Amino acid sequence: MELRLLETFRAVARLGTISAAATELLTSQPALSRQIQQLERDLGLALFTRAGRRLELTAAGRRFLAAADSVVAAVDGATSLASSLAAGQLTRVRMAAPTTTLSDVLAPFLAELSPDDPLITVEESTYSQALAAVGTRVDMAILTAPPPRELASLLVAELPVWAYVCADHRLADRAQVALEDLAAERLILLDQSARPRRLLDDAMIAAGLAQHEPIECAHPQVAQALAAARRGVAVLSDDPRFDLVPVAIQTPGGRLTINLHAAWDHQHHAAAELRTLADRLRSFCAGRYANVNNGAVG
Repeated sequence: MELRLLETFRAVARLGTISAAATELLTSQPALSRQIQQLERDLGLALFTRAGRRLELTAAGRRFLAAADSVVAAVDGATSLASSLAAGQLTRVRMAAPTTTLSDVLAPFLAELSPDDPLITVEESTYSQALAAVGTRVDMAILTAPPPRELASLLVAELPVWAYVCADHRLADRAQVALEDLAAERLILLDQSARPRRLLDDAMIAAGLAQHEPIECAHPQVAQALAAARRGVAVLSDDPRFDLVPVAIQTPGGRLTINLHAAWDHQHHAAAELRTLADRLRSFCAGRYANVNNGAVG
């Protein structure tokens, strides 16, 4: 079985059409169709079924996709290891991180690296997806909750969860807002899969407070846009947009914050270098968010 066929299969499974996969892989649609047919013949399995213009995985195809992902990840890991050994240092690092961490923390961090540093690529993922990928598809995960003890980890940042308001809002001139006062506002929140939302919900429950018909959004930029349109107070951990004013949230247990953890496999061939990279990320966050304790974005 050729690795090329597995990569073709994964692309079609992810994109759902031969045409989209052919565009991504820079090949022709007939050639790609022949590769899928060859893989199905080699396996003796039907991997796809047609649903209108799209191709959907069969039950066997879904199970085989997990195996294909593992094989490709193993090959990528072996290639990365060989490159690192040949160079005498870590040359490439694959990371996974949630959307906000990727855009507000990792992207600025990567922009400050030098050409002599490892090439770092980052994929967007949830907590559970990132954990599942550590040691196979990615070298390091940046998580918004503590990782399991079997992984090596480092706390890289403690970041605030902000209440974002317009400059003329009654809360805008405050350094912080008490949870009871915040509960009286119309809140704009992410869905319950987002860590800042869960932290706020837990704090509200612990304080015996209720939210008054919050507006729920799937994307943090949309939440900030609604706050800028004076539809409510957006509660997020993102950096500010639309000239919004960030106000720290004070709970009975202290300021509402979200922790970022770097996690990697103890047995990784470059575990020491990954620890060094995590230390550098921690130092970067300490400098970037140096004014957090004063209620400002660093």
